[in-house]
Amino acid sequence: MNPDRDFIEANLRLHVDRLAGLIGPRTLTKPKTIEATIGYIEGQWSEMGYSNDRECYDALGDEATNLIVEQPGSKRADEIILLGAHYDTVATTPGADDNASAVAVLLEVSRLLREHTGRRTARYVAFACEEPPYFNLDSMGSQHHARESRQRGDKIVGMLCLEMVGYYALHKGSQVVPPTIPQFLHRFFPQRGNFLAAVGNMPSWKLNWQFRRGFKRGTRRMPLFSICLPEKINEIRLSDNSSFWDQGYPALMLTDTSFLRNPNYHQATDTPETLDYPRMTEVTLGVASAMRRLLH
Repeated sequence: MNPDRDFIEANLRLHVDRLAGLIGPRTLTKPKTIEATIGYIEGQWSEMGYSNDRECYDALGDEATNLIVEQPGSKRADEIILLGAHYDTVATTPGADDNASAVAVLLEVSRLLREHTGRRTARYVAFACEEPPYFNLDSMGSQHHARESRQRGDKIVGMLCLEMVGYYALHKGSQVVPPTIPQFLHRFFPQRGNFLAAVGNMPSWKLNWQFRRGFKRGTRRMPLFSICLPEKINEIRLSDNSSFWDQGYPALMLTDTSFLRNPNYHQATDTPETLDYPRMTEVTLGVASAMRRLLH
């Protein structure tokens, strides 16, 4: 298969422009921005031929909505591979990297895999309420979904969390090592922010190994730094992946490493033109390839 990189890149630019440029900050305190975001995501999935479900719940007194589509598997349909991204922002930012970039990749991966039927079921979820004041509370969209999945007995064999995947820097020193990593280990971490990171907790090592093999098959242009760390390294728990770890599911955070690289994190300067769309295209191809492997 020869992917049309130009087509994918144009779509990524469109998604980010609509979410971060046209709609802007996406928060429950401005309900119309959430309505517009939900409408955009659902509209894209509808154009692809998916029918999506809304998972509504109470978030600190307001109604929040996760958006879900599924592609049933052929032989092991009870086993689920979940790809997710949160669509909300903090109120101070248009959120191009955090997290329109991830929603854009989520949409394009689901488009690339629309006609792909794996043995396992593919589940794509756009999560509400990842950002403060909901972060680390039961009102996070991913906390609600992971908890409901566990109560239903859903067999999620792998969760991939897209968390800020659009910002890249090539100069030495552009990548910061998490401060909770012991100093003597810093030399093993990249110093240039030119890669995607796939980060798991220790029980997710097998998922990370399988993801890496699939990602590398999809793109040779995007460096991948994959690692599993103890959860006491707090930086690895700062997104929706931790909600699934809390329920005992294997999960990875796929990220450009957020504030360890991007100076626009949670700032008004997190705008569409700061992102690297050719590299986001390679992330899309790599994640789609990894999904194919995991769905097999």
